Amino acid sequence: MKRRQFLINSALTAVSFSLIPRKVVSANFPLIKPPHLQTGDGVGIISPAGATFKEDDLNIVIEAVKALKLVPKVGQHALDRYGYLASKDSERASDINQFFADDNIALILPIRGGWGSARLLPYLDYDLIRRHPKIICGFSDITSLLLAIYAKTGLVTFHAPNGFSSWRTAQTESFRRVLFSGEKLTFRNLPDPDDANRLMLVKNRIQTITKGQAKGQLIGGNLTTLASIVGSPYLPNFTGAILFLEDIGEDVYEIDRLLNQLKLAGIFDNLAGFIFGQCSNCSANSDYGSLTLEEVIREYIQPLKIPACLGLNIGHLEIIETIAIGIAVEFDANRGTITMLESAVSKA
Repeated sequence: MKRRQFLINSALTAVSFSLIPRKVVSANFPLIKPPHLQTGDGVGIISPAGATFKEDDLNIVIEAVKALKLVPKVGQHALDRYGYLASKDSERASDINQFFADDNIALILPIRGGWGSARLLPYLDYDLIRRHPKIICGFSDITSLLLAIYAKTGLVTFHAPNGFSSWRTAQTESFRRVLFSGEKLTFRNLPDPDDANRLMLVKNRIQTITKGQAKGQLIGGNLTTLASIVGSPYLPNFTGAILFLEDIGEDVYEIDRLLNQLKLAGIFDNLAGFIFGQCSNCSANSDYGSLTLEEVIREYIQPLKIPACLGLNIGHLEIIETIAIGIAVEFDANRGTITMLESAVSKA
C-alpha cells in the first residue's frame, strides 16, 4: 500500500496518562454503540500515523469540521514529527486516550492515514475507551485502530472519511445520515454519469463471485493493514462475519500474498459473506504471470461457497461512504448491496 504522509499542529493541554504498552488478551465484548453526533459537538483531530508536512492541510480539515457544524479541537501532537511519523508512538496514542477521556469530544477524526496506526495498539487504554464510547472513524492505515478498538471493547467503529478526504456532497450526506441521524442505510454502487448515455452499465459494475444473501456483523477495511496485524491479539472474531476488503497500489501478486496470509490464519474459515471493494491502481505484473485480480480473488473465495462479490465502491475513492464496523447487516451478492439491519449509533 503506497500512501502519502502528513503532519499537524496542536492546541490541546496535555493530560497525564500511563503509556506503558498494555498487555491485552483476546475477548468478546457486548456491542457498544457510540452516541450520535449533534450540532455543536466537539471533534478531536488526531494524527495517528504519517506526519503532516503542510500546516494548511490541518486548516482544511478544521474547515471541513466547522462546515459540519461541529467544533474542532486539535490534538497536542497532531503537528509534531518523528521522521515519517507524526510524533512518537506513545505521544500519538496519548492524543487518542485524551480525547476518549474528554467529555466535550464526540468524534475522533484522523487527518489521514499513511503508516503507523498499528504501532499505537499496545498504548491505547481500552478500558477507558469502553467506559467513554465515542465515534472514531477513518480508513486505509486507520483500519488497525478501528479493528483493534472494536475487538478490545465492543465499540462500533467506522470505515469512513479521514479529515483530509474530499468531503463531496454524496460523502457528506452518507456521513450525516449514519452518524448524525442514525439511519439504517443500504449501500450500493451509484451509477456513473457517463453511463446515462449508454444502453448498458459500463462503470461501477459489480461482479458476483458466488450468488446468495447472508446476514452477519460487518467487519473489514484495508487488506494490507488488516494483514499486518494478523497473529496479534488485536483482530476481532470473524466467525459469522461479512468481511469487506479494499486496497491501493498493490500488484496482483501482492494481493495474492495478502489473501493467502488471511487464508492461512483461518480468517476465511467461518465467514458468512465476502466483499472485495476497489483495488485502486492494482495491476498485474507481467513478470509474475497473467493472473488477474478477479482470478486471484475467485481462487480464494469460490471454494468457501458463501455469498461473495467484487467491485463495491469501498476503498481509496473520491467518495468514501460511512460504513459501520460491528453492526448487523444483510449482504446481497447478486445485487451488490449492504443493508444495515440496525442503527450504528445510540440516540438514547
